[in-house]
Amino acid sequence: MIEKFLNDEQDPKTVEKVYSRLNDLLNSGEEILYIAVQKKPLVNILPDCIAITNKRILFFTPANLGLSIKFVDFVWKDIVDVFTKEEIIGAIFSVKTTNGAEMGVDYLPKVQARKLYQYAQERKEEEREARRLRDLEEKRAESGAMQFESPAAFAPYQQPVAQPAPVVAAPPVVHEEPVAAAPKPDELTEKLKKLRTLFDNGLISQEEYNAKKLDLLSDL
Repeated sequence: MIEKFLNDEQDPKTVEKVYSRLNDLLNSGEEILYIAVQKKPLVNILPDCIAITNKRILFFTPANLGLSIKFVDFVWKDIVDVFTKEEIIGAIFSVKTTNGAEMGVDYLPKVQARKLYQYAQERKEEEREARRLRDLEEKRAESGAMQFESPAAFAPYQQPVAQPAPVVAAPPVVHEEPVAAAPKPDELTEKLKKLRTLFDNGLISQEEYNAKKLDLLSDL
């Protein structure tokens, strides 16, 4: 079963340990895609490993002098980006998560680091598409809920009821009072106006105007 994970010169004993541990960790429907094994220069007794599944990425580190293996895993939806950097000896593969955490392994054979990067990019793209579809479904569900809650959208059809013709009120009757004939101008007032006109036109003097005005007013 592990032969397909040995095509890029992975250490068989290390892959066997990781594979055995992985089988105890796999969830329903989870499938191992690739296993990469660290290859340190000179001494490579307890190498770190990286395993990629269709649901997450796992970093394995030997513990207790190789008697046990510790691991840290990240699901794909929590991974922001993946990186690989090739150096003179081997390559570094690392990931960055949504909460800002970073995890990586150095001294990976370059071919294995490239495979990790390839599989990781494919999984990230699939997760991005799945997220897009989930967002669409959520928006459709929200839109359907809004329509369902709207009473106008599901109001039963009702036959329109004929409305009675509006009652037009008769115009109010206006009673016009006969207009009284305008009184004739007062004779004294007319005389005073004519006297003032004579004075304004310079036909009489101020003394004559005053005297004549007193005469007229004395008749009251």
